Amino acid sequence: MKEIYGPIVDIRRRVYAEVARIAFGDYDMSELEDSSYRIVPGEVGRDRGDIFRERAIAEEMVRLAMGMDIRQIGEYKKVTDGFDQVDIDTNAYTKPLINVIKFACEACPTKSYFVTNNCRKCIAHPCINVCPVNAISMGKDSTIIDKDKCIRCGRCHEACPYNAIVMYDRPCAAVCGVKAIGSDDFDRADIDQDKCVACGRCIATCPFGAISDKTQIFQLIKAIKSGKRIYGAIAPSYIGQFGPKAKPMQILEGIKQLGFKDVIEVALGADITTLHEAKEYLERVPDKIPFMGTSCCYSWSLMIKKNFPEIYEQVSDSGSPMRYTANYIKKIDPEAVVVFIGPCTSKKLEALDTKVKSDVDFVVTFEEVMGMLAAKDIDISSIEFENEEEESSALGRGYPIAGGVAQSVKVTAEILEPEKEINIQGANSLDECIKMLKIAKAGKLNGYLLEGMACPGGCIAGVGTIAALGKVKRSVEKYMKEAQFKTPLENTKIESEKTKIIEEK
Repeated sequence: MKEIYGPIVDIRRRVYAEVARIAFGDYDMSELEDSSYRIVPGEVGRDRGDIFRERAIAEEMVRLAMGMDIRQIGEYKKVTDGFDQVDIDTNAYTKPLINVIKFACEACPTKSYFVTNNCRKCIAHPCINVCPVNAISMGKDSTIIDKDKCIRCGRCHEACPYNAIVMYDRPCAAVCGVKAIGSDDFDRADIDQDKCVACGRCIATCPFGAISDKTQIFQLIKAIKSGKRIYGAIAPSYIGQFGPKAKPMQILEGIKQLGFKDVIEVALGADITTLHEAKEYLERVPDKIPFMGTSCCYSWSLMIKKNFPEIYEQVSDSGSPMRYTANYIKKIDPEAVVVFIGPCTSKKLEALDTKVKSDVDFVVTFEEVMGMLAAKDIDISSIEFENEEEESSALGRGYPIAGGVAQSVKVTAEILEPEKEINIQGANSLDECIKMLKIAKAGKLNGYLLEGMACPGGCIAGVGTIAALGKVKRSVEKYMKEAQFKTPLENTKIESEKTKIIEEK
């Protein structure tokens, strides 16, 4: 989606680069008052035909990039109003994370059906025959759908032999698996924050760029500039994200050039998660719980907590790879400030969890890091590098591909207990996750390890990614094959963690 939504990606990157430029340059906050003129230069609007509206939208995107709430349309505030509160070198995040910029929203129609000029006025008129509420009649040139009667069942769409009836929907609402997006009084998109699980798919699919999340770019750069010991914990889906020519070590070195002391692969933490979940599965299923869900995707866990609280205890108690990697870093350097760099918006919420917030200090996405690199004019593909010791196994590196978490746990658990065969089932997209959980609740997946991913294709398709899904998947699979260690049990970097997990009762 990112590659075909180029203009949206471009404006977001310009916003992130502008905020990063101000932070790296130690400019006064007042410099951001006219930032929209640099983000949207010229005299004629490029995308909306109204340069004043485009600049107003850019200003709200700047506020969100600073970690601030967007302004209410009906009241006057400077774009920089409240920026003194976020001019700090620690995480300044406040809810809500994901926001609709109202005057960027085009109030797209909600789910509906429309008769196109493909209609041949056939005498069979199956569309009329199948409509359960008599909402379709024959008009002069084609059949006509009475919008007031239509119940949007889609039977006419399925019955038409000419594919003349099309279904369209509001893109953001269509991809929201938890039905958190409705409409306000002006038919603009409106997010029910009580239902939202911060997967961010609405951000990625809105063709007008009207939905965006808050970032911690400014505060992170302030922390870098203050001399703190900043460590990156980079998710395994980073492979292939920063251009086809960028090698893994070049990416890590490029991030260090932003001011990071070191960058550790979260695939190492994935190996630790795998060991925990394999041990937990073997101990709990089926004697204590009928099935077990993985713990990697925070949106998946949050969705279960909100929508299936009665089975929430059947989600693994193990920490996520982000958490274990951050903990690993802070054992090495107690003064470390850990920045998770990944594809995901919901990790920004996970980092506020009481079990996690002492380990993870900042969360930024690949897209946001790209804005930081642009602000510093760092060309990753031209960086010289030296190969370093490997940190993770092939299975850990495979976590971001749908099915990779469950497969890793299955393989490891079956090595620990060779006589046991583990059945796995996976779903990627919250819609599919909900379907899978309903089947599990009915007792049809007892004994299974269930993997849930909010994003179709897995973490490699997260909202904070940059490159096309297929390209990244091939790059990650290649990186998996190159791994020295094939399973977490072979990973010599986590010997102490491995011994502790396996031996503990």
